[in-house]
Amino acid sequence: MFIGKTTGKLFQEAISDYQQRLTHYVPFAIEEVPDLKNTKSLTEEQQKEKEADMVFDRLQSGDVLVLLDEKGKEFTSREFSTFLENKMHTVNKRLVLLIGGPYGFSQRIYDAAQGKISLSKMTFSHQMVRLFLVEQIYRAFTIMRGEPYHHD
Repeated sequence: MFIGKTTGKLFQEAISDYQQRLTHYVPFAIEEVPDLKNTKSLTEEQQKEKEADMVFDRLQSGDVLVLLDEKGKEFTSREFSTFLENKMHTVNKRLVLLIGGPYGFSQRIYDAAQGKISLSKMTFSHQMVRLFLVEQIYRAFTIMRGEPYHHD
């Protein structure tokens, strides 16, 4: 789940490509939570709370929420593959990986999350993080299947 729309055409095309590839392995969908409108009168905290409301409206009972967060656990691609494989065996409903808005997450989202992961100690644009995440999910499935996409 992404907060905000992917705007760059190259990013949209690449994300769509990996999304299509992933459907060969698992039911996979990207849900975009719309950007907030008229935010000039809102504080950062108010914006995070409104985004949280929209996220909670989309979560289903039994979903497992994992946040993409700079303070989250870092994985190698193989470790991430193992993480996803373990989740596939333990999550009854959906595993929801959430990329936050420009100011991160509200405390309510942190409290509801059942984990945090980080793609890097570096900061990337939200557009890049979306692409990196989808590519890493695809890579994880090719690792699970022993396919030649990933090279050690």
